Amino acid sequence: MSEEVLNTHNAAILLSAANKSHYPQDDLPEIALAGRSNVGKSSFINTLLKRKNLARTSSKPGKTQLLNFYNIDDKLRFVDVPGYGYAKVSKAERAKWGKMIEEYLVTRDNLRAVVSLVDLRHSPTAEDVQMYEFLKYYEIPVIVVATKADKIPRGKWNKHESVIKKKLDFDPQDEFIIFSSETKHGYDQAWDSILSCL
Repeated sequence: MSEEVLNTHNAAILLSAANKSHYPQDDLPEIALAGRSNVGKSSFINTLLKRKNLARTSSKPGKTQLLNFYNIDDKLRFVDVPGYGYAKVSKAERAKWGKMIEEYLVTRDNLRAVVSLVDLRHSPTAEDVQMYEFLKYYEIPVIVVATKADKIPRGKWNKHESVIKKKLDFDPQDEFIIFSSETKHGYDQAWDSILSCL
């Protein structure tokens, strides 16, 4: 499948699920998107789908509290996973999210890969590392996308990339993409990686 055969304009939020019983019951392939609350996940989804506000960007991180399923041209779904690592959420709430995310990632047959978003400007947090290790442990294909590239001079990208890879103990067989929703840098590479997982 190539991006050409995918009409990204035909994209809509399908449903929000708190647990397994709410997941769509079919065999459409799914790509999950995971990352810290303010890493730019909604912007990433909107950029890929060429939409302004399909995924609502929020100045209040931690707004996505359910698994949001986006239907793309009836051929593919993006699943937006609640952002982790947000301080204002209680421990109990965080544990609940953790369980919900884990249940989806571990039991969902439709899942083809996870796009794990990190912020290119900063060294990955403990939660970023944990997420990456979790995906590697369960042998779930992972694409690491480093967002907000426009906030750093291009000459420093390589340095930031190596800091991230070192901290994650990055597997060179995984895909690493430097991305900016402002400049659309990494757009084609992101689609190529996602579609190659289907």
